[in-house]
Amino acid sequence: MTRAAKTTPLVTPPGQNRDMLDHLAIQVADVAASARFYDTVLGPLGGRRILDFGETVGFGRAHPSFWIGPRTTPGEAREVHIAFTAADRATVTAFYEAAVGIGAEPLHAPRTWPEYHDSYFGAFVRDPDGNNVEAVCHAAE
Repeated sequence: MTRAAKTTPLVTPPGQNRDMLDHLAIQVADVAASARFYDTVLGPLGGRRILDFGETVGFGRAHPSFWIGPRTTPGEAREVHIAFTAADRATVTAFYEAAVGIGAEPLHAPRTWPEYHDSYFGAFVRDPDGNNVEAVCHAAE
């Protein structure tokens, strides 16, 4: 594996396409409870339920890029960290308030995280399965 040149930015500048993943799916213990959680917290981010096959639900803005489905693998689930892009800092705060408003465990209130980069503004909560769910805005104030 080669290292990137020192001039390569660690973070894609705001407004440029940051997508690397086409979609992501996680397993959940209670699809209905998790669907209600994501309906609520993705709303402020411009996300919505796009496809619903009962036991499998797809969320996104224009197409389903985040999916939930029933747990099918044995053993205890492991925590996943999921970060959703927010258009601005107010949207990060709205995401956090929506999540805490429905009883999500707050992990980190909205704030700047300069250890990531100077304009990284994020908030973190736990979903019904204990996953670390974040909303992040990379734009400067």
